[in-house]
Amino acid sequence: MAQEKPKKQVKPAKPIKPEKREAAEVVKKEARKPAENVVLIGRKPVMNYVVACLTFFNAGENEVTVKARGRAICTAVDTIELLRRAFVKDLGIKNIAIGTEEIAREEGGKSNVSTIEITVGKGKST
Repeated sequence: MAQEKPKKQVKPAKPIKPEKREAAEVVKKEARKPAENVVLIGRKPVMNYVVACLTFFNAGENEVTVKARGRAICTAVDTIELLRRAFVKDLGIKNIAIGTEEIAREEGGKSNVSTIEITVGKGKST
């Protein structure tokens, strides 16, 4: 004979105070926001980022923003060019923003890192 495991008893939920209930509703509303259509470029192969952009477009997004900094900028440009030439024929560049971020180094000094944000969308706008 097989022995049955005892079932866990579920504790009844405690009533939530009105102040906490409102705060919980605010958190839930923030959690329901759709994910931003931003792809952050790092050290992975270019095709990973192309697939991420294609996923956004297939989900119904009209625009996707690709963000990169430092040495990853060339990967961001490669991602957009590959996306434009091979996968989405009517892809247009909506905006390109460049900048510099100041980063604190481990040694205590500061260094400047270049940044780029490329926004592309369906429909020619270049």
